[in-house]
Amino acid sequence: MSTLDIITAQSAAIEPETFQSTLIEHIAEALLQRASESPHRIAMHVPLRVQFHGDTPSIAYRDISFAELELRSRDLALGLNVFGIKAGMRTAVMLKPNADFFIAMFALFRIGAVPVLIDPGINKAALKACLQRAAPDAFIGVPLAHAARLVLGWARASIQHVVTAGARWFWGGERLDVIEAEGARRRSLGEAIECFQDRDALAAILFTSGSTGVPKGVEYRHRHFIAQIALLRDAFAIKPGTINMPTFPPFALFDPALGCTSVLPVMDPRKPAKADPRLLLSGIKQFHVQSLFGSPALLRTLVTFCETKKLTIESLHTVMSAGAPVPPELFARSYQVLSEHAKIYAPYGATEALPVALVEGRELLGERRIQSEAGGGICVGKPLQTVRILPISEQRILDLASELPPLQIGEIVVQGPSVTDAYYQHPEKTELAKIPDDAGTAHRMGDVGYFANDGMLWYCGRMSQRVVLEHGTLYTEQIENYFNAHSAIARCALVGVPHVQGMRAVLVVQTLTPGTQTRDLSLIELRALAELHPSGRHIHTFLPYPGELPTDTRHNAKIQREYLADWAAQRLK
Repeated sequence: MSTLDIITAQSAAIEPETFQSTLIEHIAEALLQRASESPHRIAMHVPLRVQFHGDTPSIAYRDISFAELELRSRDLALGLNVFGIKAGMRTAVMLKPNADFFIAMFALFRIGAVPVLIDPGINKAALKACLQRAAPDAFIGVPLAHAARLVLGWARASIQHVVTAGARWFWGGERLDVIEAEGARRRSLGEAIECFQDRDALAAILFTSGSTGVPKGVEYRHRHFIAQIALLRDAFAIKPGTINMPTFPPFALFDPALGCTSVLPVMDPRKPAKADPRLLLSGIKQFHVQSLFGSPALLRTLVTFCETKKLTIESLHTVMSAGAPVPPELFARSYQVLSEHAKIYAPYGATEALPVALVEGRELLGERRIQSEAGGGICVGKPLQTVRILPISEQRILDLASELPPLQIGEIVVQGPSVTDAYYQHPEKTELAKIPDDAGTAHRMGDVGYFANDGMLWYCGRMSQRVVLEHGTLYTEQIENYFNAHSAIARCALVGVPHVQGMRAVLVVQTLTPGTQTRDLSLIELRALAELHPSGRHIHTFLPYPGELPTDTRHNAKIQREYLADWAAQRLK
């Protein structure tokens, strides 16, 4: 009997009633169900080695079936439990996006332990602050993460259990593979660990990227993950057996629960814009990848390469791009390198509530593109959960009664099954961001927008980044999209700068696209352009920016407007 047959038989030996239940309690139980239904189906293709033959890469992969993924995560869960990691223990996870990450995450879910995930792209000071607030009981990471933990003093007072994926140096604890092997040994002797069964229990703490402030730890309950699985399945019509390339590791956790096969990409997920398109295309071609999830920065890199090489990606029928707005021009270019029946979706949401709304790219390439480039903002589509537009307020909101009519800009508020209830150990932020309601907690997105008369939701920018003037308010996405439509402007950013007569609206302009000879716009041309915008006359100051506008590392699309506001203030002195 082969190893796969043994694993399959052991997976199928799990109690039948577990799989017959229609009420899935959490992701680990969803994996159990998939392993029972299709044990031999490949859950993930994990890249091992890359070789180049001239300009063409060759990638060797290790295949992991659903039965093997379920069994290994079960063994690791048993081993971790013996090691001392129990239900409710907060566990920081800093692993590479390979098999170790997925096995460890599902093992922790099975135990009922609480993974703590922090965006690796944030600065080290913010990362330390996040870990200090989360106060994890355990830390599972690669050797470099442990070394940084000790040198930089991450959560020194709280961590009691240390697990290393790879060579263990001087920090004690145990290796991940040794713990998994101990779990397998105990399983062979008849020991078992049942799936945690509390839908309302804390499942994970996921920290926001902190692109407009200090990162906050979002409390995910098991019911939130299950709601997300259902919403994503229905929104994208995802079927078991779909082959997906997820370029954002936390999102990839949904693939096994949905019965999808993941082709793990060869890239640094912290820097999607710098992903090698040759390596992405190699994986797509080798496994006939049908769907891809990635940021607009990654999509732009892939599309630009295909345009240059005159390539078409025939197998992709679904592309999901999130994390930042997808410009209409990128939608238009993307369709040119995909098959004619492919669909490109841009789900709108946040760590606290995902997904909120959904739009397919073709819906944005006609009148809505004209409206967007004329200063209407960005259409993010039809709501997937209950969305309201409330009057903009810096204060706490206690009810949902003051809803605005269509076409009026206000704060976007969402309510539904995937909307999270609180920030971890942050009661003041929770009070400000959450609105209590009998139908469930409503979340203030911190974004401003409006509903069009056709029911489509339009996004106008971050509430904290609007520029409030004496004679009106300017919103970043309405102003910037208008100017960005000009062929001589690569990118721009609207910021507010304090002035003796109140706030001054400043447009910071990047005209030179790297590698091109795009001409600089004169101040007269910029002012003339501004006069054609309904609110452009309120912009009196234009500052050319030397080089590329600063953006966050993960999406390469979220402009660091707070930094640019300080930069502009210094220039105007």
